[in-house]
Amino acid sequence: MDDSTPTDPFEELERAFDLVSEQFGTERTGVPVDVLDTGEEIVVRADLPGRSSDAIDVTLEDDTLLTISAADDEPDRDGRYVKRERPRQAARRTVRLPEAVAPEATTASYDDGVLTVELGKQSSDGGTSITVE
Repeated sequence: MDDSTPTDPFEELERAFDLVSEQFGTERTGVPVDVLDTGEEIVVRADLPGRSSDAIDVTLEDDTLLTISAADDEPDRDGRYVKRERPRQAARRTVRLPEAVAPEATTASYDDGVLTVELGKQSSDGGTSITVE
């Protein structure tokens, strides 16, 4: 890497964690996410299977930091587990968004174990147009 290129130390640290996770076949966060930039909005999809929407909390901090939290699952009371592999503990994931979003233009939905958060981008109406002659 070229030393003259400015880098975000947090991005470098996250990349290092991802590399270690791939090497050892482990998921470091327990909440895999996809972040998609559609041009008009940022869409974050997170896998949270087996949860109820009431157990999921989504917060937006500083217009660029999205935190997804899921509470512990309630144990099944209908019988005794013979095998139990699905994670039941609380999960949390914080995602730094690629640009600022408008909190009032944010929606979240949960369907088939996937949380989808749609975050409208902040408008750039405050600029001034300069005519080039």
